[in-house]
Amino acid sequence: MKTFARVLVLLASIGLLASCSELVKKTIQNNPDIVFEAIKKDPAGFMEVVRDAAQEAQKKEFEDAAKKEQEEREAEFKDPKKPEIASNRAVLGSGGAPVTIVEYSDFQCPFCRRGSDTVDKVLKEYSGKVKLVFKHLPLEGKHPNARRGSEYFEAIALQDANKAYEFKKMVFENQNDTYGDAEKLYKELAKKAGVDMGKLTSDLQGKSSDIAKIIDSDVQEANKFGFNGTPGYLINGVSLKGAYPFEEFKKIIDRHLGQK
Repeated sequence: MKTFARVLVLLASIGLLASCSELVKKTIQNNPDIVFEAIKKDPAGFMEVVRDAAQEAQKKEFEDAAKKEQEEREAEFKDPKKPEIASNRAVLGSGGAPVTIVEYSDFQCPFCRRGSDTVDKVLKEYSGKVKLVFKHLPLEGKHPNARRGSEYFEAIALQDANKAYEFKKMVFENQNDTYGDAEKLYKELAKKAGVDMGKLTSDLQGKSSDIAKIIDSDVQEANKFGFNGTPGYLINGVSLKGAYPFEEFKKIIDRHLGQK
């Protein structure tokens, strides 16, 4: 009886009543005390059953999501996404590299910081074969100072692309400080990057070269491609949604290089 009661509890706890047999449903409906008594007599066992059910449900959800993402990725190898990359966008790496990574990022997102480190490793390991285009997806509701960092990046890029990427690297290294006086931090890091501060201030104040439009366009593009969180990456048009480890980047890059 105890084992039967545990089974009933398990079915109830994971919401499977709709698919149970009529007998099981009627048993629970007509004899709820079976469940209550089982909980009273063995609360630890009851919690263990619930925990196991929750873990199984999470595992199944993860497996289904991974399968769906893999199917979408295979489709993108055949029909890759096509981000807009204007000729004036800051690019890191060899312009003739056969693989382009477009990164949609938020300067205050801790996962973006981790992802940025991984991309740095990718660029080092695939020197001359991979280039990076940094785009912006500031989650302003959660990270109020992220968009300002994006404005600084684009304003610095008007002067020198490499200095903009040096600024990006330093912001992520000092990410915790962006939750304080972010404006002061961004100015200090821009100075360290060797930026012409007079021009930078002018460009930021005047929103030179439509900096705001660039960021807004990046956000719209990211959303169009299904990047609702950060970070997100397109590797020659193939998506990676999240701060994946180096090995996942490697699989996609090697496949692209092999095709070529």
